[in-house]
Amino acid sequence: MLRTATHDTSVVTVAFDTGTQARFHAVWLRDNALDPETRAPGNGQRLITIGDIPADISVSSAEVVAGGLQVTFQPEDKTVTFPAEWLAEHNYDCERDDTLGRTGPGIITWEGGIAAPSGDWNEVHASPAAKRSWLASVASYGFAKLTGGSTEPESLLKVADLFGYVRETNYGPYFEVRTEVNPTNLAYTGLGLQAHTDNPYRDPVPTLQILYCLENSAEGGDSIVVDGFRAAEKLRAQNPEGFALLAGYPARFEYKGSDGVCLRSRRPMIELSPDGELVGIRFNNRSSAPFVDVPFDRMEAYYAAYRQLGEIIDDPAMGVSFKLEPGESFIVDNTRVLHARLGYSGAGSRWLQGCYADKDGLLSTLAAMEMTQPEAAE
Repeated sequence: MLRTATHDTSVVTVAFDTGTQARFHAVWLRDNALDPETRAPGNGQRLITIGDIPADISVSSAEVVAGGLQVTFQPEDKTVTFPAEWLAEHNYDCERDDTLGRTGPGIITWEGGIAAPSGDWNEVHASPAAKRSWLASVASYGFAKLTGGSTEPESLLKVADLFGYVRETNYGPYFEVRTEVNPTNLAYTGLGLQAHTDNPYRDPVPTLQILYCLENSAEGGDSIVVDGFRAAEKLRAQNPEGFALLAGYPARFEYKGSDGVCLRSRRPMIELSPDGELVGIRFNNRSSAPFVDVPFDRMEAYYAAYRQLGEIIDDPAMGVSFKLEPGESFIVDNTRVLHARLGYSGAGSRWLQGCYADKDGLLSTLAAMEMTQPEAAE
């Protein structure tokens, strides 16, 4: 609840019962008014444009009413109310962490030694609590397994159905991961693969990848996941100048593996938001194109940082490994978690199917469950 509210024409200052204070600008309060003329009651979407707000907007009164804030704006002579909890949640008059390369709220970075977060196929399909826990693991850790599923082909599509939709690419709605003769992609061989993010040559990249095991009697072929955010944190601690180089200059990625397909992107290996938050990793040696956007006098230092990041990623202590059994799958946040594979022999069989999906669907499903099904957390 609010204790007091004071104002001048352009700023309202409130004191919460927690003892904290916050200031809000008149134009910000007007733009975010919660009345039905400003926001649609059904979906909360804004019904006004910035041009609809008078350029000379001002506050003529501000007072605490029933624990919330009641404000009257001029020259509209419009009065609106803001709940105290809403103001506290949207307070922007506060100290901010401006550390370059920091991770966002709810992100848990990790390295080898953690138990892979996992859900049971039947439970996540039947129980809101189990589904919510599984989705929350993907959001926080960037990956999670799913066990106890069917061995029927295309079962991976039902994994995507838990939260969203398959993102179809030139590989189709899904792709096969098994040894092929004359493969169009190294993923279709028995070779080991360095930890990498998929499809860095796309803009935007597919933000989630699902790999589903149908057969796995071959020797080897264990899956490995590496937290790219933890790797970036280590690079920043060991070599802040190198971290800044990989974040400050775009790398280039390219794929021309089949007729009619030529995909290219120009993005940094370490991607930061405008205010410095770590938001993405693109790392894939197979798809790297020549780097031509780094100045001559910084290219050697750039390559040294690239090598150092690769050494961190390749460190066995960084990876969590597991061998998928038939009916098991795992999902990775492809903007963050790298995945690798040990080589496997021609004896036996190894058949996985993979597909892509979008993280916004998963985060939307999780957020909707948190709002509408709080009992799922119990």
